[in-house]
Amino acid sequence: MKQYLGKKKVMRMYLDNEDTFKGKPLWQHLIHEAKSEGIAGATVFKGVAGMGAHSELHTFEIWSLSQKLPLVIEMIDEEGKLRAFLSRCDSAITEGLVTLHDAEVITYKHNKFNGEDA
Repeated sequence: MKQYLGKKKVMRMYLDNEDTFKGKPLWQHLIHEAKSEGIAGATVFKGVAGMGAHSELHTFEIWSLSQKLPLVIEMIDEEGKLRAFLSRCDSAITEGLVTLHDAEVITYKHNKFNGEDA
């Protein structure tokens, strides 16, 4: 799995949990698209508090029925692959922030990958 080692890019998408696309949570749509397009890795992080584009503070409140909370989707792969993915999925994102950062993968361990030993 040496193809995953070395210089990569990390793309972070700052959204919120109430964002949807075609009736489904936006984060779910983006993760499924990332998987189908072969993005090396993706994780969704749910925040307990955050401040959005409109300077609204979003926090977890136990007594509230509706919880508008920040989400960060982090994906890692080659820069070209991430930019192409964002270009294809951009119309699904109506509000949010996307950043791209350098990363170096120094270790990757996995017992099995596509039926092969790592």
